[in-house]
Amino acid sequence: MSNTLKRVIAPVAALVAAGAVGGLASVAAWEAIDGESTTTVTATTPVEPVSSTTQAQSSVAGIVERAMPSVVEVKTESAAETFPSPFPNPAPSPRVQGVGSGWVYDDDGHVVTNQHVVGGTDEVTVVFEDGTEVPATVVGADPSTDVAVLKLEEGHEAPVLPLGSTSSLKLGDTVIAIGSPLGLQGTVTAGIVSGLGRDIRAPNEFTIAGAVQTDAALNHGNSGGPLLDSSGRVVGMNAQIASETGANTGIGYAIPVETVKRIADQLIATGKVEHPYLGVVIEDAESGARLVEVRSGSPAAEAGLRQGDVVTEIDGEPVESSDDLRRAVERHKPGDELELAYERDGESATVTVTLGSRPASSA
Repeated sequence: MSNTLKRVIAPVAALVAAGAVGGLASVAAWEAIDGESTTTVTATTPVEPVSSTTQAQSSVAGIVERAMPSVVEVKTESAAETFPSPFPNPAPSPRVQGVGSGWVYDDDGHVVTNQHVVGGTDEVTVVFEDGTEVPATVVGADPSTDVAVLKLEEGHEAPVLPLGSTSSLKLGDTVIAIGSPLGLQGTVTAGIVSGLGRDIRAPNEFTIAGAVQTDAALNHGNSGGPLLDSSGRVVGMNAQIASETGANTGIGYAIPVETVKRIADQLIATGKVEHPYLGVVIEDAESGARLVEVRSGSPAAEAGLRQGDVVTEIDGEPVESSDDLRRAVERHKPGDELELAYERDGESATVTVTLGSRPASSA
């Protein structure tokens, strides 16, 4: 069971405090030389010692010191769900407070965080490392990727966190998470890359592909905070944990930085994101991507595709897995036409599909 990581706090007189648990369901080398009685003479070159300054900059402590001013706590407040009171002059509606994390995205006052941190909230406040609190507005939020962008309502100087790439990551690489788990601002945890290319479920039940799995401890309140590589670059946005208790069990997930950047840039430019929609549920097949389900009324259904069809090409490019099909569709926009080659009952055929816009929910 996967859980989102926003921490929700309710006033004692109004609600029981609870963590927000969503139903959102991954060498050294050496050489040996064979020979008899061989003597090797090697010319040695003096090696300059690594300075203490260089070591400090590349250490976890050095990375955290540089990154911390850019990482923020995201405080939210909204009205609790209530029922109409049968009595005159009812008491004011209780308020629910939430805590998540985020980071400074650009020099224009934009901060990125998770959509599930700020979705449905009335007030958002960004808290910096030095304690400065700045009100913020939600520029846009995308439930399909769980990414949101905030805009600071007042100026505040803070460095922009550099972005890295998940393509540079390898299993076992060191990664560092910074955020506000359980409301403890500026908390640092470190671990390794435990898995790459994981699929996790978005708040609207669609799939977020390419997530980074880590054993760096993540808890409620880490949502939206950065996952940094050993150079201090952002490689993901911490978003979920796999847990049956709602607490950290050593399996956390971060949305890949490539997705965060793509969606954040669109939200900043237009305030919204439109995702292309084929309308299928897919799985890997031996020679392509098998359609496990074709949604009724979807572009795929209208084009005549059926459950069990295996897509082998898109626009002449081979499709060797479900990931290939997913990525090919994501490279397009609603309204684009795609030519799909597929196999059905041993026969090959092609069809043209006009992509639609992804609905609000996959349900």
